[in-house]
Amino acid sequence: MLQTALLLLKKCSSLKYLYLFLLFPLNVFASNNSEILQVDILNKAQTLVLWEHTQWLNLLHYQKEFNNYVSQVDDERFFYAVDGKTSPEHELLESIRQLFIQTDNHNHNQQTQCRFIARSEWLINQLDIEKNLLPIVHCEEYQEWRKLTQADSVTMIFPAYHLNSPSSMFGHTLLRLDNSNSSDSEWLSFAVNFGADINNDDNSLLYAFRGLAGGYPGIFITEPYFKKIQEYSRIEHRDIWEYKLNLNPEETDRMIKHIWELKTINFDYYFFDENCSYRLLELIEVARPTVELTDEFILTAIPVDTVRAIENAQLIESVSYHPASATKIQFELEKMSDKNRKLVMQLSEDINISNLKEFSGLSNKEQKQIINLAYKYLRYQNTKKARDPEIAKRSFQLLQKLNSYPSNISVNTKIPTPLPPEKAHKSKRLTLGMGERLNNKYAEFGFKMAFHDLEDNKDGFLHGAQINMISLKLRAEDNVGLRLYQLDVIDIFSLTPRDQFFNPLSWKVYTGFERQLTKNKDQLSYHITGGIGGTWEPVKDYQYYALAILRLESNKQLKNTLEAAIGFTTGFLSHFKNTTAHLQFSGEQFEEKIYRLRAQYTQNFVLSTNHSIKLFARHQWQENNTEFSDINLSYQYYF
Repeated sequence: MLQTALLLLKKCSSLKYLYLFLLFPLNVFASNNSEILQVDILNKAQTLVLWEHTQWLNLLHYQKEFNNYVSQVDDERFFYAVDGKTSPEHELLESIRQLFIQTDNHNHNQQTQCRFIARSEWLINQLDIEKNLLPIVHCEEYQEWRKLTQADSVTMIFPAYHLNSPSSMFGHTLLRLDNSNSSDSEWLSFAVNFGADINNDDNSLLYAFRGLAGGYPGIFITEPYFKKIQEYSRIEHRDIWEYKLNLNPEETDRMIKHIWELKTINFDYYFFDENCSYRLLELIEVARPTVELTDEFILTAIPVDTVRAIENAQLIESVSYHPASATKIQFELEKMSDKNRKLVMQLSEDINISNLKEFSGLSNKEQKQIINLAYKYLRYQNTKKARDPEIAKRSFQLLQKLNSYPSNISVNTKIPTPLPPEKAHKSKRLTLGMGERLNNKYAEFGFKMAFHDLEDNKDGFLHGAQINMISLKLRAEDNVGLRLYQLDVIDIFSLTPRDQFFNPLSWKVYTGFERQLTKNKDQLSYHITGGIGGTWEPVKDYQYYALAILRLESNKQLKNTLEAAIGFTTGFLSHFKNTTAHLQFSGEQFEEKIYRLRAQYTQNFVLSTNHSIKLFARHQWQENNTEFSDINLSYQYYF
């Protein structure tokens, strides 16, 4: 009735002002009603102390630091409140106010319900806000993106260790968003990756320094998963482990909505803790607020440890293993005779070898296996190279020859699944030992932050790979007392065997403080040592290596403040079932006829996955006809 009367009044131009007079109180009433409603909702949020809810803290990435909250997000665009980074309360209250504000009618994508869709939905549900009281929005950008990521489950991907890349030597983790209704979900899936937004002009040393110091911003990137398969399996030649999570469709949807909120948003990035793996755990906490995954990672968040975290939280539904191209080729080569391996190499270079009697005299199955492997090897050799017409021609010829054999002859070789990385020994290590050096008995305490020695239990790790960070040794010596014996900041040793098919270089680099006897004075010195050479494996699990070494040392007994030395390192590394033996000879030559020669033997006896006994013996010869020994027996506990 009132609406009809107003329409009649409006039609009468002489009563125009009367119409406005009657309408004004109604507008004021509607405006006041909306403001009263907002006040009621804000009061309810304060009564519930909603900003202390775990899910709100997860959605805003708040962490408690000295009884105060600080968000890990380092981007002002993520917050509405001026002090939103440090005040969960103010950010929550301001987010509620923003829900009721209508943005530009032509750009709904800037509306709070579109920009922060997970945050908005959680507030609306917690406070029972009726959606018809909020501005009507059409989130076109989100809807378009969501059509591409039609996922209802999540898989954590762990590309294994890769020593020749500073950013990947500890492995890596990312998430894959899967659609159970797709028959080819892996190729249609999207990968969620968190990484440093690096400058491509930065070299490896600068990357390592800036990564340690937080010099790069970190961002989430969502891209087709098949690109990551090409990067990790084919280009970097890394095995891939997949851990399907038991998140339900609702939890998966909640995670995806939060990933949308984080697009282009910057975080601090630190190589050791606030890294790729840590941020992915935060996403899982948003999906399932009842789990706490990040609390244990205070100093470091090594990728394999984060896999252990989701296993301990009972989030893993199934595990699968996908070997890299190089792994498959090496495994098949090991199963072949020397004669057939030679044919593989020859055929990869010249298809006419297939006409020789030594090839044609083989069975069809052997011929097909050799051709198949020659084709795979040729493709592998040219993964990173620009297209070569000659190589493309040889590849096509091998493929034609391969297709000439009966299809019922199977040449696919199933690779046994190795021990999953999370089942290997843990990353940190405590050591308790005793020994004698320079005829002086001592007790030793050691701590290593991360994470694997050459002599450690090899199961679950790359054979011949040593990757250590922050390794400390303290010794309480007779007649001396407690003092620092060694502090390695970084210690990497890569022993990758060479043969006719693969010819990688072996290398080592380590730096830190260690005690050196120089001119009869035993003192702490600082050094940077690196070397390069080769490794060979004449018999499986028995490796021989030789490297040329350059050392820079700061030692008060040397002529210069930082003096250079040239040297060598060579040795034998033997892996047995429950023990690893390592015999090494090394030395370096400085100026003024100062030199060191060492022979040392290490054997680690594995008691169980995280417990071992280690025997170490070294004898050293140096200037002034000086020689001495260091013998040590220790217990090692990995945690």
